[in-house]
Amino acid sequence: MNRKAIVFFLLCIIWGSTWLFIKLGLRDLPPISFAGLRFLISSIVLVSVVRIRKIELPRSSKDWLLIFGTGILTFTLNYGLVFWGEQRTSSGLASILHTIIPLFGLVLAHYYLPNEKFSWSKFGCILLGMAGVAVIFSNQLTTEGPAVLIGSVALVSGAFCISYSNILIKAKGRHIHPLVLSAGQMTCGFPLLLILGWSTEGNPFTFHWTGQAVVSLFYLAIIGSCCAFLMYYWLLQRMQATNTMLVSLVTPAVAVLLGLWYLNEPIEWQVIVGATCIMLGIAINIYRSRYSSQAIEPEAAEVLEG
Repeated sequence: MNRKAIVFFLLCIIWGSTWLFIKLGLRDLPPISFAGLRFLISSIVLVSVVRIRKIELPRSSKDWLLIFGTGILTFTLNYGLVFWGEQRTSSGLASILHTIIPLFGLVLAHYYLPNEKFSWSKFGCILLGMAGVAVIFSNQLTTEGPAVLIGSVALVSGAFCISYSNILIKAKGRHIHPLVLSAGQMTCGFPLLLILGWSTEGNPFTFHWTGQAVVSLFYLAIIGSCCAFLMYYWLLQRMQATNTMLVSLVTPAVAVLLGLWYLNEPIEWQVIVGATCIMLGIAINIYRSRYSSQAIEPEAAEVLEG
């Protein structure tokens, strides 16, 4: 097995496992503060890497405004909703619902990216994905109860936020170094999470800091964010962009299997059917991108699975 295959495999395992560690951490930590602390730690590490490597920082105020705005969308809104929503859903279901990100991107790209206009093939991908979400939602409404449905709505809303952020970056920020972008977004995104968490969930020093909570926090911050980002950038330089998009098809399967194995999370047939529709929509889009001169390239934040 060559190095690219090993890194691809490890990346799928890491991003598939983040949903499990979010679920484990939520047993002891409140969601908003948990998310804020994760990206506080991650931002410290990534900012340090940027400084050590002496990567040039943006000089334009427009670039910094873009970093700030997309940081709020990606890390404050998206991950705040992800951690809050997964408190009410299974880890596998959360990962499946968040794969709707690329399909939201197909719609948003039509309005922000002149070379990625809407088409009937994209429409079919979106319909498949939305049908999958509808099947999952219908099951939760009839069997799981309103709490799970509300959590699922939060997860899909978060997916829209990060998708919008990706499109803005692709339209206006592709010249920004990805490490600078990621470090800047996290640094801009975590303070609001911590402020909101402190005001609604209390002082972090008084939380129930079990060994499981600490391990989950640092796994998500160091392995799930920093290491995974660096691995992804390395992979993106050595593989076709459309091949790296396959990560988004593998990670939900990893998350579901880990949820079954470690948390004994049940999987209803409606979730399997819905997940199949969503995955098929993404797979068709990837296949179309391979043979299109207007292929959609994933941005750094777009592949963050958890």
